[in-house]
Parts: sequence; structure tokens; C-alpha cells
Amino acid sequence: MTTPSSSPRGERAGRPGAQWGTVLRTTGEHVIPNDAPTPQANRAARRAARRRKK
Repeated sequence: MTTPSSSPRGERAGRPGAQWGTVLRTTGEHVIPNDAPTPQANRAARRAARRRKK
């Protein structure tokens, strides 16, 4: 007889020689200092703003 699927399962031992690979990734967020100049909009953003204006 098998156990119900809602029963908790223990962790299984890994394969011999297998390693956990840790990779550090960025979220794409950057710290911008308060005294930094205001960034200029790129061409696509300027065109989209112009289309909205019309």
C-alpha cells in the first residue's frame, strides 16, 4: 500500500559527486546617487511620448 500524496516526503540523498552550483545574478537594479544628472530619454521613449501627445 502506498502513502497518500499529501504526506510529506523526506529529502533524498544526492548522487555521489554531484555539486550545488551557486550563481550570483543581478536583478537589474542600480543605485543612483541623488546628485546624479537627470538621464535623457532614448529615441524609443521620445517617440512614444510624442505619439501619446497627438
